[in-house]
Amino acid sequence: MPFAPPARADAAARNMRQLVLLRWLAVGGQLAAIVIVHAVFAIRLPLLPMVSVLGGLVFLNLVTLLRLHRWPVTHAELFGSLLVDVTALTVQLYLSGGATNPFVSLYLLQVVMGAVLLDAWSSWALVGVTGAAFALLAVEHRPLLLPAALATSLSPVYIFGSWLAFVLAAVLLVLFVTRIAANLRSRDAHLAEMRQRAAEEEQIVRMGLLASGAAHELGTPLSSISVLLGDWKTEAAIRADPRLATEVDEMQAEVKRCKAIVSGILFAAGEVTGEAPARTTLRRFLTAIVTTWPGKVTFEDRLGADRPIVADRALGQALTALLDNAAEASANSIALVARTADDALVLAVQDDGIGYPDQVLESLGRPYNSSKPRQGAGLGLFLATNVLRTLGGTLEARNLPGGGAETRLTLPLASLALEEDA
Repeated sequence: MPFAPPARADAAARNMRQLVLLRWLAVGGQLAAIVIVHAVFAIRLPLLPMVSVLGGLVFLNLVTLLRLHRWPVTHAELFGSLLVDVTALTVQLYLSGGATNPFVSLYLLQVVMGAVLLDAWSSWALVGVTGAAFALLAVEHRPLLLPAALATSLSPVYIFGSWLAFVLAAVLLVLFVTRIAANLRSRDAHLAEMRQRAAEEEQIVRMGLLASGAAHELGTPLSSISVLLGDWKTEAAIRADPRLATEVDEMQAEVKRCKAIVSGILFAAGEVTGEAPARTTLRRFLTAIVTTWPGKVTFEDRLGADRPIVADRALGQALTALLDNAAEASANSIALVARTADDALVLAVQDDGIGYPDQVLESLGRPYNSSKPRQGAGLGLFLATNVLRTLGGTLEARNLPGGGAETRLTLPLASLALEEDA
């Protein structure tokens, strides 16, 4: 038998305890009603079968309490438990006047409990069962012999009207209770999503503060190194040695790259636009990312007509992070595929690496969600997800059938358009 998830299993156990408590109340109430009717009003009831039904409910409660500590409660058991309660009530009503017994309205309690605790199909099934039981009791029951002072008779039309009112009330109850329950579940899911998003954004703020401090600390030594390299390059010994001159040029290029990284480090704070956004075109923007990335990447241009945009620094950093992820996945071939679909820009980073582990795909966009053991791994997809979320876009990832992975970014072109073109 498959086990339910822990949260749902725990909720089912709590619901079963509520049904057990309700059944204790039902046993006590029915026992009191039997004693009062039999002893006070001198109405003769079949005590042995009626008390036997109560004994069966007590036994069921004890068995249920014993198994609650050993096995998880399933939806089928909740449904079955309510069906047992409906059956017990039907037997008691059959023995005490059937549909003429005013306690026949207690069927509504079972209907409401089913609408609150069960899935929609089982709630409607319970409406059908209780409606059928009510109709059966109207034609088949043990007549209740009342004293002359209490004797009365109900017309068939009244009984039919009572049944019709019951069915109508049961249908409306299930209809509205299930809708209200669905709305509450939707609200709870939305609140959970908002809490998750707030936690992620709080983490972005903390990362941004740390990144800002690191940027200030790194700026001075990088500037000093850049000045020293410039001085070294003017030295006669270095100018005379082509190998040393080449190495100095390479170090200067790397320092320049480090400066560019430091200047864009506020991307870690989740800001959407970088400093001093520049006007460019979409094709030129993507080409610049591909050409400045230190590795080898193929740019598949399927954009069609070029269009003017505002260069979004955060989006460029997100694409760079995804290219870095592909390189770290042991990819020999990396491609950036760009195309437009309706009013959206679709960017796909494809590689032939080892692909995404299942746990990464299941929690895509969560911080530190990575198979890489190094500290700080797993932030690329997280930061890219938050950048796209702010731009009104989405991020998707999947493993390709032939090996490798594809990470797809989809965002509205209007989020990059110039104001006069927006």
